[in-house]
Amino acid sequence: MRKYLISFLLFLCFLFLTQSVFAQTGRNALSLIPTNEEQEAIESATTEFDSATASSTVIERVTLTPETRTDLTVESPKTVEPLKKLLDEQQLGSPFPSNPVKYAIRGAVAAGVPPNTIVLLLLLPGVAALIAGARHLVGLRGFGIFLPAALSVVFVATGPIVGIGLFLVIVFVSTTARITMRRLKLKLQYLPRMALILHFVVFGILLILFAAPIIRREELASVSIFPVLILVLLAEDFSRVQLGKSARVAINLTTETLILALASYFFLTTKLVQEFALLKPEVWILSILVFDFLMGRYVGLRFLELWRFRKLIKR
Repeated sequence: MRKYLISFLLFLCFLFLTQSVFAQTGRNALSLIPTNEEQEAIESATTEFDSATASSTVIERVTLTPETRTDLTVESPKTVEPLKKLLDEQQLGSPFPSNPVKYAIRGAVAAGVPPNTIVLLLLLPGVAALIAGARHLVGLRGFGIFLPAALSVVFVATGPIVGIGLFLVIVFVSTTARITMRRLKLKLQYLPRMALILHFVVFGILLILFAAPIIRREELASVSIFPVLILVLLAEDFSRVQLGKSARVAINLTTETLILALASYFFLTTKLVQEFALLKPEVWILSILVFDFLMGRYVGLRFLELWRFRKLIKR
């Protein structure tokens, strides 16, 4: 079953990459078709270039213009205005007993709290419930709840392609640094060793950011410090979980963590879920509480265990 999960993850990564490549190719193809004004400007520039001296130098400056997209972690008109419009259009009754949270949300927004921050905070318990359900009901382990949840927020801030790329860089650098120090037989205490690993991880992330003008990835040029800091700080948790585990187990856990993070990312970016949590927060909060309680009472087999022992169960 894990082979199917790994294949599914690779398919998602391929889908994101091809979508990005096709979008970039389309933009480049459209930019190659000059308008009449551009054609006249090209002819004028060609004439001036032909009359220039041999010592003239043409300097091409590459400017990466990031593509604007909806980011729930950033307060922007594209993110905030639709949420404020939803709040303004909703008709409310009396505050008690069924609308206290709705009135509290409107009071906070009127005081200057961004509605996207409120939505993100309301959705985080749902993300935790989703990850816990994937572990307790499906059988996907991953690196606990915190790592996939933090990765999903990073994916919202950077996009899944850049987020997965930076996460894999951190996994590779931290694993390589840990194995290298083990083979060199460096007897270091835990905290100094983790400080060295974080040093190498930060250097690896810097190399990726320095390579942004070369590989011409718009998402890398517009990445903010917030998701990068989260990813760097996750290196300690990842290295701690890796201790005492084989390479195969570490790869399986990493793959399952990425699957959980991608599922949580789609959950966070679904408009219907955002609107439901914002417009009906009381129902949302109680539903998450009931789901967590009922899931905690479940003591049966997980889905992957049912699949693994399906032949034995049929007998």
